[in-house]
Amino acid sequence: MTDSHHDIVPGAVEVDGISLSYRASWVRDPRAVVLALHGGGTTSTYFDCPDHPRLSLLRTAAALGFGVIALDRPGYGASLRHAARLTDPARRVDLTHAALDRLLASRPVGAGVFLMAHSAGSELAVRMAAHPRGTGLLGLEIAGTGRHHHPRSVGFLEGGDEDLRPQGRARARLREALWGPGHLYPSDVLGGAGIAAASPAYESAARAWRYEFPELAGRVRVPVQFSLGDHEEVWSSGPEALADIASLFTASPRVRVNEQPDSGHNLSLGHAARAYHLRVLSFAEECAVIREAHLAAPPRQGRAG
Repeated sequence: MTDSHHDIVPGAVEVDGISLSYRASWVRDPRAVVLALHGGGTTSTYFDCPDHPRLSLLRTAAALGFGVIALDRPGYGASLRHAARLTDPARRVDLTHAALDRLLASRPVGAGVFLMAHSAGSELAVRMAAHPRGTGLLGLEIAGTGRHHHPRSVGFLEGGDEDLRPQGRARARLREALWGPGHLYPSDVLGGAGIAAASPAYESAARAWRYEFPELAGRVRVPVQFSLGDHEEVWSSGPEALADIASLFTASPRVRVNEQPDSGHNLSLGHAARAYHLRVLSFAEECAVIREAHLAAPPRQGRAG
């Protein structure tokens, strides 16, 4: 892989009178297209770390031949002013599918669309993958999420929201959980400088999706990878937590877990971001190969009666 320059194109697409903003790295003949959904309290800038091109998913993916659409989730970016109309999860799913359709209507997609999400963005991603249209995806990567908060964080997260900004000691402890040890990140990135954004009000209610997680996960029928940083402190981490989430995807043909070394909650912003992105793109490549092999396989012959 080279570090050649790749243009990041900002834009917006309108669906039903709602403008959804995005950042994209278009590739002329993509291996596949990644739809990346950010977490809470940020925007698509999460996947294009300011002033650190090596940490950018959009640039790393483009260098490997993958197109990327980093979408500002409904209620963020250009659609923030419409957040009151987006409280229904099904509405957010439909809106995102429609935006993807419009953005890719006249563009090549290669082997297909691979869905990737971080933290609170995993709520939308799992709902999209569990939707009947989700069977058309190449695969799914979710990261920085879970069903149970980390034991060190339960006390202040169970009564609040990791995407809101509390005060005093609770705020300091939240920052510790969201970022982890400072040495994992560039100093100018630590704390969210240039990345933080206002969260829509619905995020507070949407956190309850973790109780729906098992049922939704059981409806996902594409390959899945679940990633956590080895310094994750928002959600329970370690081998047991990874295995617990993996066990929910009972209908998926392939489930992989990834504990990313030297990483905190914000996997795409740390010094190890490129290593993490390469693992995600490697999984997307495997999903593309699986799709192509399936399409190339001769049809099964029925047994003679």
